[in-house]
Amino acid sequence: MKIGGVILDFNGTMFLDGEKQERAWRQFIRGVCRHEITDEEFRLYVHGRNNRFIMEYFLQKPLSDGEVAELIEQKEQIYRGFCLADPAPLHLTDGLPAFLDLLAERGIPHTIATASERNNVDFYIRTFDLGRWFDLDKLVYDDGTLRGKPDPDIYLRAAQRIGVEPGLCLVAEDAESGIQSAYRAGAGRIIAIQPEHKRELFAGRPEVDAVVGDFIGFERFLTD
Repeated sequence: MKIGGVILDFNGTMFLDGEKQERAWRQFIRGVCRHEITDEEFRLYVHGRNNRFIMEYFLQKPLSDGEVAELIEQKEQIYRGFCLADPAPLHLTDGLPAFLDLLAERGIPHTIATASERNNVDFYIRTFDLGRWFDLDKLVYDDGTLRGKPDPDIYLRAAQRIGVEPGLCLVAEDAESGIQSAYRAGAGRIIAIQPEHKRELFAGRPEVDAVVGDFIGFERFLTD
């Protein structure tokens, strides 16, 4: 199969920020929800999920749009503070700039599909100069209009925005919910990005075509 388009998750995929995200969520949930989140809860109910789902799950009640927005900003200020306090790893995943350059050179449509909200997306655009590689109007993020991962909505919209059928899209993801979202959207090829000690979580899964640690040599997934 020849790939017609590429859709990339951001957190934990394009930017390996899992440790900072986890610290921020744990601090936020401990302070606001008075709950010590377990590793299993984090994997099932936080990783890759949209913010409304996470907030309502741990607070155990429905929230208004205003309440969600206020809580999200509290958590994201914690997260962005962690990022800015530790600038050394504040870079795109190894091999990704070269892969994005290659997509641009070959004219392969590509975009980002992320559960992050707008303020974080703006932070990433500034920090990583994403406008160098992406049409910023085609980015898909948590704007409150889509069901979150693992529902397929975000990948269906991303494929629509780049004008490529989902079955011809290559997706890179790191989260269980994100992989399920891409699979339910009918993505043609799904590659899991995982550190070596976690690769067994996705190895051999029917939804996943390969498990790798970074984007070095990632162009091999554009063709059979």
